Amino acid sequence: MKHQCKLTWMSIEMHATASAAKEGPVIEAVGLSHAYEGPTGWKKALDQFQLTVSKNEFLCVLGPSGCGKSSFLRMLAGLMRPLGGSLLVNGNEIKGPGLDRAIVFQEAALFPWLTVVRNVMFGLEMAGWPKARAEQRAMDVLKIVGLADSAENYPYQLSGGMRHRVAVARAWSLQDAAVLLMDEPFSAIDAINRMALQDHLVQTWMAEPRTVVYVTHDVEEAVTLASRVIILTPSPGRIVADLKIDLPWPRNRDAPEFNRLKADLTERMRSTSAH
Repeated sequence: MKHQCKLTWMSIEMHATASAAKEGPVIEAVGLSHAYEGPTGWKKALDQFQLTVSKNEFLCVLGPSGCGKSSFLRMLAGLMRPLGGSLLVNGNEIKGPGLDRAIVFQEAALFPWLTVVRNVMFGLEMAGWPKARAEQRAMDVLKIVGLADSAENYPYQLSGGMRHRVAVARAWSLQDAAVLLMDEPFSAIDAINRMALQDHLVQTWMAEPRTVVYVTHDVEEAVTLASRVIILTPSPGRIVADLKIDLPWPRNRDAPEFNRLKADLTERMRSTSAH
């Protein structure tokens, strides 16, 4: 039976799922504001930003440069504080970095003196895991991302795409991390390898569901990965569109439903950037 793509655009206030109502949101931003000082003075990155994210939701955040996407992610990671409003994870205010959140940046940022498996083990050992248990957990995640055979290699022996898969495995290995934050982690990778990395990420998320917040400029990437997409306005960042994507994974990039979604999001991005 042909799968029908269902598009539901809604305001952020109306977006809610039964599970969120039952368990409460994993992420909750209320009246969030942030600004930074530029060459011409202070500029608002976010203004009265409102968002809730449910358990195991894969949220992609789209928007033009300067809309506050990365600022929001860094606040979620505890690397910066908002100037106003509140930001909660599982009902607790974020006051700094914590093991309940893991982050993957644009650079893989692996330790060159450690093997692949030891890189993945690093966060687990810092969290107090016994070495044998940490190694078993690291190997389990490396199998999911297809790198078990490279466990004893060093980063210099890996391709760029493989190094990014190690970075994803390192973040995903942290079982206490309720939220995985990703800031355009595949943006520097060529198109073919980027698609392969996206597929590995989906496989990992399906094997071990987590709440994911993924920042990207790439509309096709958002349609490939997300269960939900939000679009932010240029500075100051506010949510102008909220889309739940009802397509099964893994997604066929050549399917008519996929390309209709891609075209719809692209047009909305153009419209948003023009204002």
